[in-house]
Amino acid sequence: MALPLPPGLMPTEVAFLCEMELITIVPRQKMDSIELLGGETPALRPPRRANVPIWLALLLKKQRRANIMPPPWLHPDSLRTVIDYETRINTTQWAPPPPPPARADASGNAKRVGMDDETVLSPPFLPSCTSDAPTGALPYHWFEVAEMLLAHASDDIPASGEVRSLLRDLTEVRGAKMRASTSQLEAQVDGVMTLRGVGAMELAENRGFVVGVVDGVRKIGASGEMTRREEEEARGEDQDEESDDDMGFL
Repeated sequence: MALPLPPGLMPTEVAFLCEMELITIVPRQKMDSIELLGGETPALRPPRRANVPIWLALLLKKQRRANIMPPPWLHPDSLRTVIDYETRINTTQWAPPPPPPARADASGNAKRVGMDDETVLSPPFLPSCTSDAPTGALPYHWFEVAEMLLAHASDDIPASGEVRSLLRDLTEVRGAKMRASTSQLEAQVDGVMTLRGVGAMELAENRGFVVGVVDGVRKIGASGEMTRREEEEARGEDQDEESDDDMGFL
């Protein structure tokens, strides 16, 4: 008999989905495009940069056929900016995610992708981990991408030791903020808390804890509501008895 699976994605599943994120590489050898389920990959022509899925970039890196360009948000200065926001500027909310890219029409008017009538895009269809990604903001799969690159392409990351230390500090700060945010659920309207800026792996790892807290708050609220109704009913019965006594006296 199969065991019931927990709700939501498991951390291993999140890491697997993250491999579809696009990342920038600098090929060392020529390579024709490959037809995949998600479309064709670009033809590789050294030293021209190309955006390919992370799983393909790691494979080419292992075969010494390409070098990986880490996204700008993985540099030490960018990570310090995010940590400063998390610890000093806003101690209750997470750092906002990177803004969606802009797309210009024939008249030169730029519109942000996903902000009009078009379909709202999400990773891996947003260039949040390529060399064009903005600094000072963490994408949805920041933790998984950083772990993969540090494990398999640390020589391509400038100051990889400092990056590891900053990522460790950032993980601890955001983890503490996730745990502290649940203590304010009772004060929120209907027990709703915003998770804007939280990464995919953070959601997967803390889902059980947050759901347990939400269920506890809901049970406490239901118990309080039941107690209030019982007290109202008891007061109503007392009033009825008093009115009956008055009628009997008359």
